[in-house]
Amino acid sequence: MNYKPHHALYCAIVVSLGGFVFGFDASVISGVVGFVTTEFNLTPMQSGFVVAAPTLSGLIATPLMGPFADAFGRKKVLIFIAFLYLMSAFASAFATSYTMLVAARGIGGIAFTSLMIAPMYIGEISPAPVRGKRVSINQMNIVLGFSAAYFANYFILNMSGWDNSWVTNLGLNTNTWRWMLGLEIIPAAVFFLALFMIPSSPRWLMLKGHEEKAREVISTLLPESEVEREINQIKQSSATQKAPILESLGFIFGPKMRLALIVGLILGVAQQITGINAIFFYAPTIFEQSGIGTNAAFAQAVLVGVINVIFTIIAMALIDKWGRKPLLVLGLSGIAASMMLCAYGFSNATYEITPQSIAEIQKVENIEQSFDPDSLNALVGTVYQSDVEFKTALQDTIGYVSARDHESTLIKNSVDMNAVIILIGILAFVASFAISLGPVMWVMFAEIFPNKLRGVAISVVGAANSLVSFSIQFWFPWELATFGAAFTFGLFSIFAVFFLTLVLWIVPETKGKSLEQLESLFTKA
Repeated sequence: MNYKPHHALYCAIVVSLGGFVFGFDASVISGVVGFVTTEFNLTPMQSGFVVAAPTLSGLIATPLMGPFADAFGRKKVLIFIAFLYLMSAFASAFATSYTMLVAARGIGGIAFTSLMIAPMYIGEISPAPVRGKRVSINQMNIVLGFSAAYFANYFILNMSGWDNSWVTNLGLNTNTWRWMLGLEIIPAAVFFLALFMIPSSPRWLMLKGHEEKAREVISTLLPESEVEREINQIKQSSATQKAPILESLGFIFGPKMRLALIVGLILGVAQQITGINAIFFYAPTIFEQSGIGTNAAFAQAVLVGVINVIFTIIAMALIDKWGRKPLLVLGLSGIAASMMLCAYGFSNATYEITPQSIAEIQKVENIEQSFDPDSLNALVGTVYQSDVEFKTALQDTIGYVSARDHESTLIKNSVDMNAVIILIGILAFVASFAISLGPVMWVMFAEIFPNKLRGVAISVVGAANSLVSFSIQFWFPWELATFGAAFTFGLFSIFAVFFLTLVLWIVPETKGKSLEQLESLFTKA
């Protein structure tokens, strides 16, 4: 086979389409959760589980997918994952109950494991000088998926209010959230079909003893003069460890792999515990807490997607120039500062029901079918110093369900705070994440573990990442309702400072080194 200069890039783009589907699936729920909370009459814990269900199933599947990728190949596992995305999208859009929706999203969560298989595949087909950029394509597709979902949610929400017959005929006005979820079918189908047009990983082929097939693939990825050198490097790496899964796990947790495991766990936990999925999955909800209303909250969520794309592109340009560690330090510093800014903004907010605000609330269409706005007169004259106090008073006055269903309207007409501070803080947080933990974690996951152990090792650190992600997504609505926004964002800031310290102290630089050189660095006795 002949060398094709752009073949590795093409394969990386195809495999990274899974990142786009993941990003779309992950952020589309930010627009859906409010609708399904009302339609299925959910509690904060149930709402959190709708959001977090994919991460829970992903957590269960993550330890299995790495070994499956080692046993059956990266390509076959990715095809299976793409099929699961398709099933999940169909079932979610047509869910008729809370249980069915959670189950459908859980199927999609198994497919979330593409996030660790795709970087593994890309890292194994990419030359060292551009490996960081190539693996970052997966993160780029994730943020494009996030942005596409935010745009889709915003436009579907606006179209659902249009006075056109086709809006009614298509059910956009009555099944708004189903249309949001159903759009995922399109990218999932493209991903599934495109995977049949890429080769298997040459490193996996070598591990399975298919040297000639591996040589054919490598000859399309590298110039002829470099093919034999690459084959020999892979042979040397593969010859050092040939062990079953349990023995591999023992080696991963052994002294030789301690540095690689610690670095993997630091990055895996830090990426989630600093709050990224709380922001991405609940963006409109967070903006509504600042009193701007539902439509404006969806519009600002679009800004989150745009900023995410811009700074991911910047990260891709810098990751092989500046290195991984400088980006991590810069990003974690920005995350800590931006989350503290949000905490400051919410801590200075006050809430007061006035006769004027009651008059505005009475203008909301069909509001009286839920509760009598005049009952809010019982709260006139009291200034509440926190969102928790205010929401508790509302629930005591008009009932839990009414307070929940009309929370955005009630906050919009009672809060006194600087909403710009929250917008700046959230956008700065997203920019800081996109330039650091977003792409760098996946790049380093593909670098720090030996070739033979990569599938199992990434499953281990990926499971830690998924466990923390599930916890954040599941508990965020409850935490927001119980402790308030100021406490929640302040806690994220503290976590960022802690992990910044660990990165400065422990994490080494990996840029510019071959996978075999990195294996030597991270497996010292």
